[in-house]
Amino acid sequence: MNDKKNMPLASKFKFEYRIAIIYFIIGFLWIYFSDTFFDTLIKDKETLAKLNILKGSFYVVVTSILLYLFVKTHMNKLQKADTLIKQRSEKIEVQNEELQIAITKAEDSETFLNNIFDHIPNMVFVKNANDLRFVSFNKAGEQFMGHTRAELIGKNDYDFFPKEKADLFTGKDREVLNSDDPLIIVEEVINTKDGIKILFTKKVAIKDKNGKVKYLLGISEDITDKKEIERELITAKDHAEQSDRLKTAFLANMSHEIRTPMNGILGFAELLKEPNLSGEKQQKYIDIIQKSGVRMLNIINDIVDISKIEAGLMQVDIKDSNINEQIGYIYTFFKPEVEAKGLQFLISDTLPEIEANIKTDREKLYAILTNLIKNAIKFTNNGSIEFGCHLIKENGTGKLKFYVKDTGIGISKDKQEVIFERFIQADISNLMVLQGTGLGLSITKAYVEILGGKIWLESEEGIGSTFYFTIPSNIGLEEEFTIIKDKEPLEEGKIAENLKILIAEDDEPSAFLISLMVEAISSQIITAKTGKEAVNICRNNPDLNLILMDIQMPETNGYEATRQIRQFNKDVVIIAQSAYALSFDRQKAIDAGCNDYISKPILKEDLLMLIQKHLNS
Repeated sequence: MNDKKNMPLASKFKFEYRIAIIYFIIGFLWIYFSDTFFDTLIKDKETLAKLNILKGSFYVVVTSILLYLFVKTHMNKLQKADTLIKQRSEKIEVQNEELQIAITKAEDSETFLNNIFDHIPNMVFVKNANDLRFVSFNKAGEQFMGHTRAELIGKNDYDFFPKEKADLFTGKDREVLNSDDPLIIVEEVINTKDGIKILFTKKVAIKDKNGKVKYLLGISEDITDKKEIERELITAKDHAEQSDRLKTAFLANMSHEIRTPMNGILGFAELLKEPNLSGEKQQKYIDIIQKSGVRMLNIINDIVDISKIEAGLMQVDIKDSNINEQIGYIYTFFKPEVEAKGLQFLISDTLPEIEANIKTDREKLYAILTNLIKNAIKFTNNGSIEFGCHLIKENGTGKLKFYVKDTGIGISKDKQEVIFERFIQADISNLMVLQGTGLGLSITKAYVEILGGKIWLESEEGIGSTFYFTIPSNIGLEEEFTIIKDKEPLEEGKIAENLKILIAEDDEPSAFLISLMVEAISSQIITAKTGKEAVNICRNNPDLNLILMDIQMPETNGYEATRQIRQFNKDVVIIAQSAYALSFDRQKAIDAGCNDYISKPILKEDLLMLIQKHLNS
C-alpha cells in the first residue's frame, strides 16, 4: 500500500529536478522582466539601484531558503531512500537465503528421490506422452535393457525391439494414455541380451495440475525366476502326487501280492486238516503251500533289498563266474515257462570261453537277468524272448553288454524315463492284473550300478522292448559297498549230533519248528521264552553245546542276553536267529557275541549246515 501512496523513488527525484529548473527559469524571467518594468516605472537611478539591490537580496534570500529547503528535503529523501534500500537489501538477502535453503532442500529431495528411484529393484521408466520416447530410466532398467541411461533417453521401443513387439508396446501405451485406469500385464515376454525374460508390468498415465496427460510411468518386475520356481513347484507337486499315486498303487498291489500267496498257504493248510486225504493230494497241497511261501518270501526280499540299497548296505559277493554257464542255466530254468506261454526263447550271443570267465557277484548278475526275463515273460503274450551277451571295448577297457529283448506290450515314451523308479510298472492302470511289487526294475538298476555298469532300454509301444546293461569284464566295485569274499568250504568231519540245545524263542510256532529241525542231532532240547530266562538256563546248564537265540524277545532282547552269557560262558556256540534281515543286523549280532546269524524264514538245510560249520568234529 505504501508503494502505491508514494511515488517511486526515481520518479520523486525527477519531479524535484523539474521544480528546481522551473524555479530558476522563473527567477531568471523575474529578474529580466522586473528590471525592464522598474526601469520604465522608476526614473530615479539611485532609487532604482537600491530597488535592484533589494530585489537581488530578496531573490538571494528566497533562493537560499528554497535551496536550503530543497537540499534538506533532498537529503532526507536520500536518507529515507538509503534506509529503504537497506531494508529491501536485507529483505532480498533473507529471501536469497530462504531461496538457497529451498534450492538445497529441493536438491536434497531430488537426490533422495533419485536414490530411491535408482535403488528400486524393479525396472522403472518414464515416457513422454506425445512421442512415447523415454525420458527417465532407473538403474534396474539400465541393467535389464543392457544399455546405459544415456543410450536409452530420447529413444523409443522401436530402437530396441522388433517392429511387431514395438507395435504391441506402443498400442498398450496409447491404451493407457487414453484411459484413467492403469494397465496391468501379468506376463510380458521380453527378449533381452541375457535371454528371454518374463515381466510383470504396470503402466499408468501421469497428469499435470491441469489434468493434462504429460507422461507414461511404467514399472516392470522381472518374474523369470519366480516363474521358474513356480514351474519347479508345479513339477514337484506333480511328482509328489505321482509318488503318492504310485505308493497307493504299490500298497494295493502289495496287498494283492501278499494276500494271494497267503490265500494259498492258509487255504491249503485248512484243506490238509480234512480227513481221508490221499497221499497224492496231501503232497500236492504241501507243494502249493511251499510255492506260496516262496512267493511271499520273494516279495519280502524285494522290499528288504530296496531298503538295503537305499541305506547303502547292500553287500557284494565277488566270485569267479562263468558268464556262459550262467546264461545257459537261466535259459534252461526259464525255457519251460516261456514255451508254456507259446513263446520262442532264444539265446543269440554267447562269449568265447576265454572271455566268459570274470570276477563278479554271480547272484546279483543272476538277479538282474532273472528280473529282466521275468518282466519279458510277464508282458509278452505273442512272439519271442531273446537274450545274450557280448564283449565291447571302450578306451582300452572291456565291458560285457547284456540284452533282453521281447515282442511284448512295449513301454510308452513318457514311462521310459521313470520305469526304473520304485513302484513303477508300464501299465499303472492295470497294476493289479500282473504279479509284481513294482520294485524289480529299481532293484535291477541298483544292482547294475553296484557292479559298475549302467542300464537303459529301447522300446516301442505295441512292438516290444529291449533292455541293455553293461558290467566291467574286470570289475572294480564302489567303496561304499561291503565286499564279501568266497566263503571257505567246511572242513570235513563227523556231523555234529547228540547236542544239548537251548532254543530261546518267544514265538511258539517258531520254537516248535526249530525243535523239529534240530531234533535229529540233539540229545536234549531246552526252550526259553525270554532273554532273561535264556541267561538263567545257560548259567544252570554249563554243558550246553548250542544256543539258537532269537533277537526280539520280551524282558531282555537277544543281543543283551548274549552279552550276559558271554560274561560267564565263552565257549558255547550261539547262533542268532531273527526276522531282521539286513546286513547290519548280522554284524550287530556278531558284535554282541554270537558266533553266526541266520534270518527267518529258516530252512532246515541252511540251519543244519550252519550248525555243522561251528560244531563238526
